[in-house]
Amino acid sequence: MQEADRDPHTTPIAPQRLRMIDLFAGCGGLTWGFTSTGRYTPVAAVEHDRAAASTYAANFGEDHVYWGEIEDWVTGDLPKADVVVGGPPCQGFSNLGKRSASDPRNELWRSYMQTLIKVRPQAFLLENVDRFATSDQFVALVRETQPGGLLEDYVIDANIVRATDFGSAQLRRRFIVIGTHRDLPQIEVPRQVLSREQWRTVREALEGLAKDVDPEDRHLPSATTEYFGQVIPGVFKSPDLHITRYYTDTSLERFGHIREGGNRLDLPDRLKAPCWLGHDKGSLDVMGRMHWDRPSVTIRTEFFKPEKGRYLHPDRHRAITHHEAARLQGFPDEFQWCGTKLNIARQIGNAVPVELASGLAAHIAGRLS
Repeated sequence: MQEADRDPHTTPIAPQRLRMIDLFAGCGGLTWGFTSTGRYTPVAAVEHDRAAASTYAANFGEDHVYWGEIEDWVTGDLPKADVVVGGPPCQGFSNLGKRSASDPRNELWRSYMQTLIKVRPQAFLLENVDRFATSDQFVALVRETQPGGLLEDYVIDANIVRATDFGSAQLRRRFIVIGTHRDLPQIEVPRQVLSREQWRTVREALEGLAKDVDPEDRHLPSATTEYFGQVIPGVFKSPDLHITRYYTDTSLERFGHIREGGNRLDLPDRLKAPCWLGHDKGSLDVMGRMHWDRPSVTIRTEFFKPEKGRYLHPDRHRAITHHEAARLQGFPDEFQWCGTKLNIARQIGNAVPVELASGLAAHIAGRLS
């Protein structure tokens, strides 16, 4: 049908898909969120971790994935794209660990900026931990968007958002930067989208999953696949990840004392670790049990260790499973995974909550239409 023959009243014109590049792509949380809107087509993804890159390839295809260092990829010929997204590794800025401003991983944002310089997209999105807002790197990024800067063709807006405000069942705060080419109307970071009364809960996210998991069911199915010319465990669907881990009798006894929403303070002294005795303030998510009717805490890479945070199932004596963690991150059950249990836990914890990604994606696409 020729465009002149189209009846606009009977044949709606589908919006054009936007080409996207995902940097530091991980397992593809951002890409899944963006493509789920039906408005984006991935043309490139870069990820240095082989297991995460394989998971991305299993879900979106291997043809456009670069497995390797972004510093090497950015020196080559880059595809044209309308939108560039990504979250440079943030461990040095995280509230966990040493918070080292000199951590070399925090310099990887420069490769992100080099990509913008070469691709010149209509818009870009950068996500990071909230402390990035006060970092020297963010100050430098802002400076480059001023007259005479390498990104002077762009105007940026930035804000700290909560994943719960976009439909996620997880209290995760992220610092979001949206850059828009100055030839276009500026795209601002959406502020509050949902009220607290509309927040999704752990109960809603885990609906339909069996609460009881066989304590002997601790291993992934025996399966291998090949990506990037190498064999790797997988491909697994999310239900394959509904497995537990080994717990000592002491751990199980501890779990039995912790009520819904409780933590290490519920334990009798004889079951407390020596470092907990006499310390009744701070670190109150340690050995914490989730609430059924509230969002979860941030799902980190070691969600399977109750001593690392509020990761006990709301009413079962175990930490949440990988499947439950993936649900809390917004991944659908049909999402496919590659790697060992530890690899996959890292992919889940490092991902951007899918609902947050899709909300931002729809917001950007709506303003680029």
